[in-house]
Amino acid sequence: MDEGEENSDSEEKAHILTENERSTKEYLPELEKKEKGSMPALFVYVRVFPGFISILSISETECVIKNIQWITGNNFTVERGQQQIEEYISTWDVHVSWLHWSEFLQEEELKHSKRYHYRVCWSVPTRRKPIPRATASVYFVIEISKIKPATSPVEVFYTLESCRLIHRPGQHPFREKWLKDIIENKIILMERLNF
Repeated sequence: MDEGEENSDSEEKAHILTENERSTKEYLPELEKKEKGSMPALFVYVRVFPGFISILSISETECVIKNIQWITGNNFTVERGQQQIEEYISTWDVHVSWLHWSEFLQEEELKHSKRYHYRVCWSVPTRRKPIPRATASVYFVIEISKIKPATSPVEVFYTLESCRLIHRPGQHPFREKWLKDIIENKIILMERLNF
């Protein structure tokens, strides 16, 4: 490799690094403005050079976590539980093109509680494809304790289809990306299968 090729390689790396640095500086302040709210979030500005990483600055911002006032155990009905799930979903920051429907699945009797299972099915129909190729489901469970006082609020948690991680309302914001990932994975799988 001669000196001319070496110089052009280093100039190209410098150009890429400058471009990446500029896009990071432009993007992160926008992200900080978007993520303002009540939960602290940490943003780290990093510059990468061959051989080492330099932390430019660390800033803390606030992130909004939305929740609703959940019904108490003595006022609970299957229909009211479904309405509360719809109310909670309305707090999620998802694009208007996402449509969903919800349904009650089953009631489960446990030793110390009763669980009510619901499913919320999400899709993005379009004019060209009004029937979506794939959907993403979010499974909700409303649990009413037999031990706690009947005036205490119900316990609520949800999981996403093909994921075992249990989410609880009010602990972290819902991410639209989770739904996109489920649908993209289903479409990739369907394209790979030959019927």
